[in-house]
Amino acid sequence: MNKISELISHLAGEAVASLYGTRLAGGELQVTQTRKEFAGDFTLVVFPLLKISKQSPEATASAIGNYLQTNANEIARFNVVKGFLNLEIADQVWLKFLSETVFDEQYGTQTLDVDHVSMKMIEYSSPNTNKPLHLGHIRNNLLGYSVSKIMEAAGNKVVKVNLVNDRGIHICKSMLAWQKWGNGEMPESRGQKGDHLVGDYYVRFDVEYKKEIEQLVQQGADKEEAARKAPLILEAQEMLRRWEAKDPETIALWERMNGWVYEGFDATYKRLGVSFDRIYHESQTYLLGKEIVAEGLKRGVFFRKDNGSVWIDLTADGLDEKLLLRSDGTSVYITQDIGTACKRFEEYAINELVYVVGNEQNYHFQVLALILSKLGYEWAKNLKHLSYGMVELPKGMGKMKSREGTVVDADELMDEMITTARDMSQELGKLNELTPEEAEKIVQTIGLGALKYFILKVDPQKNMVFNPKESIDFNGNTGPFIQYTHARICSVLRKAVESGILTAQSTIDADIKITGKEATLVHSLYNYPAVVADAAATYSPALIANYLYDLAKEYNQFYHDYSILKEENRAIRLFRVLLSQYTAQVIRNALELLGIEAPDRM
Repeated sequence: MNKISELISHLAGEAVASLYGTRLAGGELQVTQTRKEFAGDFTLVVFPLLKISKQSPEATASAIGNYLQTNANEIARFNVVKGFLNLEIADQVWLKFLSETVFDEQYGTQTLDVDHVSMKMIEYSSPNTNKPLHLGHIRNNLLGYSVSKIMEAAGNKVVKVNLVNDRGIHICKSMLAWQKWGNGEMPESRGQKGDHLVGDYYVRFDVEYKKEIEQLVQQGADKEEAARKAPLILEAQEMLRRWEAKDPETIALWERMNGWVYEGFDATYKRLGVSFDRIYHESQTYLLGKEIVAEGLKRGVFFRKDNGSVWIDLTADGLDEKLLLRSDGTSVYITQDIGTACKRFEEYAINELVYVVGNEQNYHFQVLALILSKLGYEWAKNLKHLSYGMVELPKGMGKMKSREGTVVDADELMDEMITTARDMSQELGKLNELTPEEAEKIVQTIGLGALKYFILKVDPQKNMVFNPKESIDFNGNTGPFIQYTHARICSVLRKAVESGILTAQSTIDADIKITGKEATLVHSLYNYPAVVADAAATYSPALIANYLYDLAKEYNQFYHDYSILKEENRAIRLFRVLLSQYTAQVIRNALELLGIEAPDRM
């Protein structure tokens, strides 16, 4: 509970004690923020007090309201709506709040309680090393990174991890295609990022594989049989077996091509502004998973079918049978997920392991938690799947489609965002007074900020359409609108410093009156820590994003309706400047939780 809420709860408790002779524990008084459609700042719910007051809800609320207005200077006015007492807080309380927090650069961030550390491990990205990152990965990375920042701000210790899927049949497909048709070319010789080069060979495999299937079908095989017996897929499966047998030549090729991909991924991550504290590799955890499965087989948790494959029967739990090891002994995704989870809980004192993975994997993570529980791991209940919806581009944006025609490339999308930001900024004349270097930095900041905000403002669970042009509208619910508001405030503050209005010794006069949009803006700033707490509780950066949009709108209305630097009353002028400074700080803090830069000039 925040300080003013605590104050209201204390005052209400004093009122109840005085009026009815009963002193209540803090938890028995329900104080919430007043709903927007009613007048007031905080609301006391009086229904739980009726057994003490022996009066109607309205009479009880009125009695407490009159007592508070008479005996507590902090209460300016009150009104009663049925069993709800709506209280308006005196200006002096709000001014005291501002005076105490206006220079707090970490406002909204909870201090980590070292005696009661809650450690959250958040896994995101999880790419395959057979192709570059795509639009789905962008939502995944932005969501995972932002949730990590929000969890830290809410007072948790966070470990950001990535699980690279660097082994398996899909990796062998790229390797085999490069071996057959690559002619020894490398990223340097082609002038291409390594992840894109490897991705091209994954596509080449698919093209050639489909040709072989078609040929077999023409020779009389049915399509399913042709897909199983095509020479290319048999070669890829043999390569996977050689890899698992640690064949030196296969391992050397695998390390070489994965190295190209990692360099490409690192460049994309750096540009996107996301990072990790620890990177796990499937190639290092799948064997542990196989060992755990073997042990579970001995204990009867799993069973072996006639073809040698290993399964678990979850039908009694309302699910299905789940494969854990193929008949040839090779592992599947859930095998390495079992190994990786066990390794993580051994290495870290984790209170919660959060998987940021698309909603198409809902069943997978339900099964994973159930299997780990059946294996006897108590911590299995601490697994959480942060499931998010699909993200697509509007129809007709084919120029950003990959050669496969189905996936939007992350690097190309970022290029397109920056180009769009440049074009729109030039059209609006926002770069006219900047040097080319400054203009380019601003364009990068706007383009990537637009991308991040547009994706994060949507509830993670919802599917969404990402519209690049719409995301860079300087007047809508967009990143550039919020960034521009911050830049506008910075311009006001620079002028305030230049004219001597704002100094390091500036303070707020406790006797001024707060009116209209000033009050609305103060209340919005006060609410920020609660928004951070709610975003952490719900794993939703969308709450931060939409709070930011409302705050930016409120400030721009305030900026439009009130004179700031030209206000004649010195105390009010300084108050409005400090209110502007505080707003800019909160915008910066909140944008940082979304991984977005707040430019000083635009």
